[in-house]
Amino acid sequence: MQNYRHDYPVIVFIYEFHTQWYQKYYKLEHEHTFIQWLFPLQEKGVNYQASELTEEEIEAFCANNTAKMNLLESYKLMLDFYGIELCSVETGEVKRAPNWKERFYNLNHNTHNNLRITRILKCLGTLGFTHYQVPLVRFFLEETLIHGELPNVKQSALNYFMFAVRDKKKRRRLVKFAYMNYDCKDEFVWCPKKIQMMWSKKTGFPYSSRPMGIMTHTQGKRDHQRGSR
Repeated sequence: MQNYRHDYPVIVFIYEFHTQWYQKYYKLEHEHTFIQWLFPLQEKGVNYQASELTEEEIEAFCANNTAKMNLLESYKLMLDFYGIELCSVETGEVKRAPNWKERFYNLNHNTHNNLRITRILKCLGTLGFTHYQVPLVRFFLEETLIHGELPNVKQSALNYFMFAVRDKKKRRRLVKFAYMNYDCKDEFVWCPKKIQMMWSKKTGFPYSSRPMGIMTHTQGKRDHQRGSR
């Protein structure tokens, strides 16, 4: 019915999307079908017209420089939408964009974007940009845990963004970073207590054996799913 009301939109090629949709923040916020095309995965999304990636497609994509450049442009476009700037194409380092306050406000009040960011991270890990995962996750951990920005992104950053990182050692370092900067360490549930004790002992942080806090993985998952509606 939405397609009917909008006169059955014509196909938009990716280079047209990159030029015509860049900084069109209202369209990017309220249109929900493009993200599955820009960042495909090996799993179903809400857009039934976007098919899942196959192993053959992933292999072909990773061998195609044009396809990889298009993904990079899509990534830059979405970073700008979130108030983030890509500093280095080589390392994937990111920082706040000049308009970060305005865009953070939107991100914090439209929590379906948490699901979009999870998809972007998964896509980066699937299509040859795994080295981009850590800088983006680290950025969100710093903004939520250290700077106190984006409170409505915090649980998704902990429950989903961190665990989208494919490299086990890098993922563990992110979890440690999150633990060290988590205010109520008694309530930290994203790694075993024995690991927390070891980290606390090495750094001199006090450790309490009080039972875990009220946030459970299931509760976090429900919050994340609620934000996608």
